[in-house]
Amino acid sequence: MTQGGTRDQMPVENALSRIRVARPTMPKGAARIADFVLAEPERVVRMSVTELSEATASSEGSVINFCRSLGLTGFQHLKLSLAQEIVRPVQFIHEDLEKEDDLETVCRKVFHSGIQALRDTHSVLDPQALGQAVAAMRAARRIEIYGIGSSAPIAEDAHYRMLRIGLDARAMTDSHIQAISASRTGPDVAVLTISHTGATHETLTATRLAHEAGAKTVVITNYARSPIQSHADILLYTMARETRFRTEAMASRIAQLCVIDALIAALALADYDRATDTLRKTFDILSIKRF
Repeated sequence: MTQGGTRDQMPVENALSRIRVARPTMPKGAARIADFVLAEPERVVRMSVTELSEATASSEGSVINFCRSLGLTGFQHLKLSLAQEIVRPVQFIHEDLEKEDDLETVCRKVFHSGIQALRDTHSVLDPQALGQAVAAMRAARRIEIYGIGSSAPIAEDAHYRMLRIGLDARAMTDSHIQAISASRTGPDVAVLTISHTGATHETLTATRLAHEAGAKTVVITNYARSPIQSHADILLYTMARETRFRTEAMASRIAQLCVIDALIAALALADYDRATDTLRKTFDILSIKRF
């Protein structure tokens, strides 16, 4: 394999983030390789495929298959991607706020955090999973959207955007209404749950009830090992890292909004004529609200 010779062999961003997200569902052998790479990425960059296979008690073929499962062409591609990631200047990325920071520094850190969240989320968002979510929602008679706390406004935004393209959608941000409605769903309903941690009792309960009732459940979450995953048919990951002063910061919501944006765009393109016609009609309706 030549280094950087083709587009397919260009380094991918956030290889380590991809591995973290995929790690919980990997078979035992691949998980062993993943753990080694996550623990010692600098060492892996200097290793041969044979050395890595020996270090992880795996075959060279298993190492290559591990790389390909991440969307890479092979081991050299992994090394290029890791090298790019570990040598990238990180002094402004995921940097926590300090009490002595001036306003210029605060703005720089916050904006870099948002930009990085988008880059990381793009690297871990699975187009195949997005396609499955589109198919599930197009097949559904209605769509229910659940979000609590900081995820509630994201749920409301998704509701509004789906209405604009002609989908029968309902946003529910009250935990009691979520639970009642979720228990009354069925196979003809698709549920979209937005939960940064994937461990909020209210949204986890509603998603579980909907899943048990036979609804198709789509979950947007940030963590690959969150409890809500056991009740999700389709997972769409974000990748926004929290710091001491910025838990549930705007970066996580920016990432969620961008995933919603991609989902809405894909839904609209899947039924282009109807979506554009509905958008035109709703624009005309809303025009009476303007001077």
